[in-house]
Amino acid sequence: MPPSPKDSPPLVPLVIVGCGGHGRVVRDIAEAMGRFELIAVADDKFDEMKRMEDGVWQCPVGIVPRVLRMYPGSRLVVAIGGNPVRRAIVERLALPEACYARIVHPGAHVSPRAAVAPGAVVMPGAVVNAGARIGAHAIVNSGAVAEHDATIGAYAHLSPNAAVAGGVEVGEGAHLGIGCAVIPAVAIGEWSVLGAGAAAVCDIPPRVVAVGVPAKARRVLE
Repeated sequence: MPPSPKDSPPLVPLVIVGCGGHGRVVRDIAEAMGRFELIAVADDKFDEMKRMEDGVWQCPVGIVPRVLRMYPGSRLVVAIGGNPVRRAIVERLALPEACYARIVHPGAHVSPRAAVAPGAVVMPGAVVNAGARIGAHAIVNSGAVAEHDATIGAYAHLSPNAAVAGGVEVGEGAHLGIGCAVIPAVAIGEWSVLGAGAAAVCDIPPRVVAVGVPAKARRVLE
């Protein structure tokens, strides 16, 4: 017999930082999970803390710690697609790891033998197989695949339908474009960009833009 509503655990208050397209998708995922109650959306385009008609607060990013104190047990997620901006906001807030929620769509497959760090987002149709590790504040976007024993670094982003094979290491802040592929045991350097549709068949160094089939570094990033 399924549990009655009164036996269900209480919803966890949630703050989402970012009100752009990515933030709206993360809000949809949080609602689909059925574990969270959205209490606030934070963005620096808001000048003050204001309660909207749906009861959700809007506030600037700087007062997020205050909002968390208002709601004991609350969690937050930084829902901004740009990897450097996401890291900058996390560092600016300087909150303990325990304050961050794991946001995983119920339509994603995440192995019970995989690990998803706080602040990470796993979107619908994504696959995170056994032994894979998703770092803090990383994004595994819609339909992306992190195969067995792959490591996705903190702040990295696997775009929709990107696929990394077994044992791949994706460095911190790396961005893998839509539909790209990485063969087994290859490393993608930190803060590098692998272009849409590219195929990485050998290691990609840090802080470069690599494109093509096979992928080759074309530009160095500052």
